[in-house]
Amino acid sequence: MKEQVPNPNENIKNTEYTFLSINELGELIRSRKVSPVTIVSDCLERIERLNPRLNAFITVTAEQALQEAELAEREIEKGNWKGPLHGVPIGIKDMFDTAGIKTTAAFVHFQNRIPKRDAIAVIRLKEAGAIVIGKTNQHELAAGTTSIQSHYGTVHNPWNPNYIAGGSSGGSAAAVASGLCYATLDTDAIGSCRLPASCCGVVGFKATYGLLNLQGVLEGEPVDEAILTLAHAGVMTRSAEDTAILFKVLLDPQDDRNKKILEWKFDTNQTTSFKIGFPKTLIASDEIRTNFEIVKKKLASLGNTLCEIEVPLSPSFDLSRVQEHRAGVAKILFSDCDVLILPTTTETVLKISDASSKGPLALSSANTFFANYYGIPAISVPSGFSLDGLPIGFQIVAGQNEEEKIFELANRYQNEADRQLRHPIL
Repeated sequence: MKEQVPNPNENIKNTEYTFLSINELGELIRSRKVSPVTIVSDCLERIERLNPRLNAFITVTAEQALQEAELAEREIEKGNWKGPLHGVPIGIKDMFDTAGIKTTAAFVHFQNRIPKRDAIAVIRLKEAGAIVIGKTNQHELAAGTTSIQSHYGTVHNPWNPNYIAGGSSGGSAAAVASGLCYATLDTDAIGSCRLPASCCGVVGFKATYGLLNLQGVLEGEPVDEAILTLAHAGVMTRSAEDTAILFKVLLDPQDDRNKKILEWKFDTNQTTSFKIGFPKTLIASDEIRTNFEIVKKKLASLGNTLCEIEVPLSPSFDLSRVQEHRAGVAKILFSDCDVLILPTTTETVLKISDASSKGPLALSSANTFFANYYGIPAISVPSGFSLDGLPIGFQIVAGQNEEEKIFELANRYQNEADRQLRHPIL
């Protein structure tokens, strides 16, 4: 009998596990109510069916992932559960070196580049039991905001394949949004993690500059000094709660500076309130402004205080003074507020045809770049949908090493906001 080949154009059904949070899934795995093998197999089936449409993955490590899932199952059976990531499938942006697995940065001249060792961040995720299911597609060399330009082809938005997924981490955003994996490891130099998160309706986060180790990002390849100054490690998930889990795993537990955040836990009573600043001058289209006004009203209704502040969204980029500017950022931004909020994008998601004609930076980083320049943590959270049915997001930004503030506020917003918990129909 001829083997039946799945039709990639046919809608795929979600399983009961597809859109669970990492905490929820981790508890099921810990209590042995579901096997990591089942979860990895489900993700691999979704990738087989959906990746031809989305082009979210460059490389899929199916055999290795299943072997690691079987190992995780045996470890858990013996009582050696490593935490909520144990047995959970994740994707790795194709900028991070992975031992024995090609790492290409979506660049033609790196198509046969196979590192001998894992990046530090990949090692930490593996030590926590996470299972690498593949390498996600991106804008070539992370040098664009659309993920159209890639040696492996354009990444498509799972909400509508005629629209961009954002960039440079477009494949990661598409993968997380469509349930191909539960989280991804990413980079963010001008908004590369937060912009696609907004476009695809997921959570995108970058930490304080230097807090998460970037050793092993295209190790040995030439890199511009400006990129080194701006690049941050980041993650994409579907919730602030899941983001905090990955963030803690990625921190160096031996660094005393991380002791406070490693001991921090969410305020389960959700009584924490914040003084929230927002820009006096907003760079945003009318539709984005309307959505942002709704966000502000919701945050105010949760007991927070809002105030206008001056935000230098276009800082003077001066490598010789960047450390000086970063040292003074608290006085500039957070003297009158605990956190800052603003839209992630300046306009709604672009059609691929329109973005192609505007070039690699077609999706503006005007609202995201300043956080890279000042080296401060920022998170993009889904906040609704455009008239075209594409996601919109807003950012929460805090001072250096104050990641817990943005996790707390983002989590409170996600738990309390009147919004439909929607996922793309695929």
